[in-house]
Amino acid sequence: MNSSRLIDWRLIVPCLVIMALSLSILFSISPNLAWTQLSFILLGTGLFVIFSRFNYQHHLPLAKIYTFASLLLLILPIIFGVVTRGSVRWIQFGPLTLQPSEIIKPFLIIIFSSLLSKKLNLLAYFIALLIPSFLIFKQPDLGSTLVVLAIWFGIWFVSKLPLIALFISSLSITFLSPIVYKILKPYQQQRVLSFLNPYADPKGSGYQVIQSTIAVGSGKLFGQGLGQGTQSQLNFLPERQTDFIFATLAEELGFIGTLVLLVAIYFLLTHLLNIAKKAPDKFGQMIVIGVFSMIFFQVFVNIGMNLGLLPITGITLPLVSAGGSSMLATMIALGIVHNISLKTANNQSLEIK
Repeated sequence: MNSSRLIDWRLIVPCLVIMALSLSILFSISPNLAWTQLSFILLGTGLFVIFSRFNYQHHLPLAKIYTFASLLLLILPIIFGVVTRGSVRWIQFGPLTLQPSEIIKPFLIIIFSSLLSKKLNLLAYFIALLIPSFLIFKQPDLGSTLVVLAIWFGIWFVSKLPLIALFISSLSITFLSPIVYKILKPYQQQRVLSFLNPYADPKGSGYQVIQSTIAVGSGKLFGQGLGQGTQSQLNFLPERQTDFIFATLAEELGFIGTLVLLVAIYFLLTHLLNIAKKAPDKFGQMIVIGVFSMIFFQVFVNIGMNLGLLPITGITLPLVSAGGSSMLATMIALGIVHNISLKTANNQSLEIK
């Protein structure tokens, strides 16, 4: 195998650009926060290398183990979880605080893909969604629940299951949305209302949306400069390093900075689709589509809520937002995709020869 087949630069370069932008913004906010994020990037890089060298087809017989481990991880916060702002999503491992609902995402992608790659069992596929989604939703973590749902739908879309069933399921969820709204926590309901009219409560539920849109608009073309953003540096913008880091980036680096970020994300997502199209088998294709669905949905929702176009759901921006669990999960997922990409390239090389 020649060296060009050892690395898929079209997958890696966009990720490096995205993470470089992330670190530049985090250093402008808090050097300590940036160094912590850099340590997770290095740890994530190690996991990326490990999973990129592990044959993705060997994940198939491990799907049952991943299922058991994922459910165990989701149950652990109920027993040993750390309560933060009314939610029990995190567990402490020595100096590390991890969020199981983030860590399990790449393994849920493998679980969903394994169920549909050979046997088309619709009931098992529904159960595989409902159990982890229920445990995540009860933490409560609406954002991660929606991401899991997006992954589930994305993998179904490229499976051999009838699309009419997918349409009916989507329609059912739409009709059930009023019921879902009723069972949301009061603060979650308030987020929906503040999205519809943030100025109804500008100092309360609408505060985040208002400050975010002000930050984005004040960046203009070239931004106010790193460390110079008024909304982010003076702490007017809540969650400036996680949920609203896009607004922080737009304020400090302006339209040019956000354009670089969006172009890098575009190249990453389009390359994921290209890998999926050429994947050696259905299992590999479903995994890549699952990763694509995860990243695309998080990017779409996060940027949408930063611009005031979507309700606030607590979904982070992949590879950009501060947070070890999200970084590690994304790097694991991309490592698996990288292995699929190398397998595809090597198969094509053999066919040419």
